[in-house]
Amino acid sequence: MLSERDIVKGLAQYGKAALEMPVRNVMSSPVVTCSPGDSVKTIMGVMTERRIRHLPVLEKDELVGIVSIGDAVNFRLTEAQMEMNVLRDVAATR
Repeated sequence: MLSERDIVKGLAQYGKAALEMPVRNVMSSPVVTCSPGDSVKTIMGVMTERRIRHLPVLEKDELVGIVSIGDAVNFRLTEAQMEMNVLRDVAATR
């Protein structure tokens, strides 16, 4: 997987020549992936630990999607909002 950071690092290391190189010369390797059954919490942990913003989603060694840090954060924000609403509703009925 070739990221924006990989391109910047390639340019810093090789100069303009990086733009003509095969992707394999400047991409991050090995590619970090996840599976459709992984939790958002797990994915966010991997992204934070590895300092990456996108994870290819593989199922049986086939690419089925790409999840971004924005996807994960939006999911967690929506989840937190729903939890807050439930707690507010429970508090209002007491």
